[in-house]
Amino acid sequence: MLFLTTVVAVGAMSAVRVGGRRVPRFVLAGLHRNLTLVGLGFLTVHIAAAVIDSYAPIGLADAVVPFASAYRPIWLGLGALAFDTLLVLTVTSLLRARIGLRWWKALHWAAYACWGTTLIHALGTGTDTRTSVFLFLAGLCCAVVLAAVAWRIATRATRRLPAPARSAGTTGEGR
Repeated sequence: MLFLTTVVAVGAMSAVRVGGRRVPRFVLAGLHRNLTLVGLGFLTVHIAAAVIDSYAPIGLADAVVPFASAYRPIWLGLGALAFDTLLVLTVTSLLRARIGLRWWKALHWAAYACWGTTLIHALGTGTDTRTSVFLFLAGLCCAVVLAAVAWRIATRATRRLPAPARSAGTTGEGR
């Protein structure tokens, strides 16, 4: 959850070109890509541990086929759905040049839904969801993603304003 939150936040920062010219765009894109890959590694360990652990009857198919598990089908199904979405996002990112930027961007909006689905999965199936540490981290993740999304929306809205309206308050025009 922490890695996915970081990936979503860095992706949103990359979309609004945070850092301007001081931070080249490829730096944020590389950070976003590498954090995603590390997150996929942690997710693979998470899934393997859940399948190997005898505490819950979870098979490999349950980790990839949404809502097919006999064990907590809704909560585990949401995790499988989030995993599948993350795989689609990763594959389409690798194929971005072939599918085109417009399609890639449209598909990439699913990252926010993936994050939300992951949070709901964690809240529903986690064994530590009532601990103060988990609740603090879940709240922190929510705050970070909401702030990143709000920043992205606000920056996007500012870019769409006509030039005179944007500068009216700072240059003295329009008074």
